[in-house]
Amino acid sequence: MNRKHFIATLASVFLLPLTAVAQSTPAILYKNPQCGCCEGYAEYMRQNGFQVDVKPVHNLSEISQKAGIPSQLEGCHTMLIDGYVVDGHVPVNIVRKLLRDRPDIVGITLPGMPTGSPGMGGEKTAPFTVFSVPKNGGTPIVYATE
Repeated sequence: MNRKHFIATLASVFLLPLTAVAQSTPAILYKNPQCGCCEGYAEYMRQNGFQVDVKPVHNLSEISQKAGIPSQLEGCHTMLIDGYVVDGHVPVNIVRKLLRDRPDIVGITLPGMPTGSPGMGGEKTAPFTVFSVPKNGGTPIVYATE
C-alpha cells in the first residue's frame, strides 16, 4: 500500500464516524400543538441529518424562559440539542456552527417567525439575525447573520 493510499484510508476511518455522529445528533423540539411551521422546521432539520423528536406542549413560552431565552427574543419553538437551546427557525448551518464551536453560552435564538426562514413560507426579504444567549442572564449579542 503506498503512502497516499494509507493516509486516505486512515483519514476515512477517523473522519467518517465523526461525520456520521454529527449528522445523527438527536434533538427535542417543543412546539405549540397547532403550529405547522414548527413541523416544517423539524422536517428541515431531519433532511439535514438530525434526529428530531417533536413534543407538542401548551406552555412553550414557559419552556423557552426556563431554558434561558429572554421573552423578547423567543422564537416560534424551542429545540434542545447537544447541551444547547436553539430557539426559532435558525438555519442549519448556524446550528452546525454552534455545535462545532461549542461556545460557553445557553444557546442561540432567531426571534419571531421570519418570512423565508427554514420551515416558514415565503421569500427571505432581509438577513436573519441570530442572537447568542449568554449564561446567567447576560446581554444577548449577535451570534450570526445569514
